[in-house]
Amino acid sequence: MADAMIRVPAEVRDRLAVIAESRGTSIRMLVQEFAESTLTEEERRERAERTRAYLAEHFGVEVRDEESAAMGRKLREAFARQQGGAAA
Repeated sequence: MADAMIRVPAEVRDRLAVIAESRGTSIRMLVQEFAESTLTEEERRERAERTRAYLAEHFGVEVRDEESAAMGRKLREAFARQQGGAAA
């Protein structure tokens, strides 16, 4: 595996170091974990479609776009509250 340098402002590097230390890991592993666990927009859409198909096939539940959007808003609001911030 070839290594690559990623340039970030010193404040970002320092923040990453604090987060990594609090998790008992390195910045390198923190960034790797982020890259491996973060879905792209296309991957999120594909996962949502698979979930809708599964719910329909196994439970007879058809999730409409409006319902999905409403649940997304509720989840974002709950996450924002948990983080102590405002919903985006």
